[in-house]
Amino acid sequence: MVHQSEIDDVHTYLVGLRARALALQISPLVFDRALKGVKPLPEVLDAQKAQAEFSLSSRAYMGRVIPASRIRNGRLSYKKQRALLNRIEAEFGVEAEVVTAIWGIESDFGRQLGNYPVIAALTTLGWKGRRADFFEDELIAMLTIAGQGQINVTDVCGSWAGAMGHGQFMPSSYLSHAVDYDADGRADIWHDDPADGLASIANYLVTHGWQQGAPWGVKATLPEGFDYAQTGLGNSRKLAEWLALGVVQSDGNTPADYGPASVLLPVGASGPAFLTFNNFGVLLRYNNAIFYALAVALLSEQIAGAKPPKIIWPDEKPLTRAEMTEFQILLGVSGYEAGAIDGLIGPDTTRAIRAYQMEAGLPADGFPDPAQFKALQARIN
Repeated sequence: MVHQSEIDDVHTYLVGLRARALALQISPLVFDRALKGVKPLPEVLDAQKAQAEFSLSSRAYMGRVIPASRIRNGRLSYKKQRALLNRIEAEFGVEAEVVTAIWGIESDFGRQLGNYPVIAALTTLGWKGRRADFFEDELIAMLTIAGQGQINVTDVCGSWAGAMGHGQFMPSSYLSHAVDYDADGRADIWHDDPADGLASIANYLVTHGWQQGAPWGVKATLPEGFDYAQTGLGNSRKLAEWLALGVVQSDGNTPADYGPASVLLPVGASGPAFLTFNNFGVLLRYNNAIFYALAVALLSEQIAGAKPPKIIWPDEKPLTRAEMTEFQILLGVSGYEAGAIDGLIGPDTTRAIRAYQMEAGLPADGFPDPAQFKALQARIN
């Protein structure tokens, strides 16, 4: 329920937003039409607090995002759209199964484009959400789309975060990467015909450096006594160097050399390990969440016919943002500078966790392990 005081607060926000939008060359007519009668959506703020990547265990997340039904539907959708996907692959240089996997995870192959009015969702997040400046910029981008006459933006629905269409593009991504693939005069990523949406996904990936024919990565096995401080996407080496250190592909094959690689431990030293290449970083540009990129990568392989990988994902929930904030504070109190106290796991926090782990005689994987957090919490409190 929205209270009158909140409606008044939103009105005040919109008055200021209008002035900022007009200064960015949004026409008054476009602004007034798009924002007429808009009201905040409390459910959007609730959804932001409960993002799956941050609230589910890795096992639960992978089970939700790539269940057996999605693999089956992915293969069926791949087969149904084979001619279109093959053309897109030939023209953009992005494998059809990768485009299909993103399509499946983002919109369930076009079945779920979202039910939130995008203008109202972005207004809510720009007014009161976390990362409000980001969402206000996306709202301005949506108004720019309205000004182009591409679509009646008041009719557009998407995710709670304002992502739209088959590939769930944010408005700024639409402006930069959407493609009019069927040459009908507009890049219609919302249409039942997925041509523009799928081509736009491929265009996004290739624009950010996708390398056709190169893998995203491989499941890896680490040698006994491995120095876990060398792991993480920020630590890359030549493949030959990793092999010399005893890192091997888990199936016994020798991985092909596709440039610098990193050892990724998505749930720390006790979980699975991967050697990741450039294309994994490109998937992160699409959605900067490790488990999202892994889900796309693993789903794409299975859409292409691979067997499900033998990966045992732990069922322990990650630290909440509040717990992560407390962890950063405790690390700082203990002499490990964790950077901004914001509940987010950036490079400074990772270095602080590694330093703490080294002194405690733990594998220095930099992973915010809940048990280690509780141990530090008990020690200080």
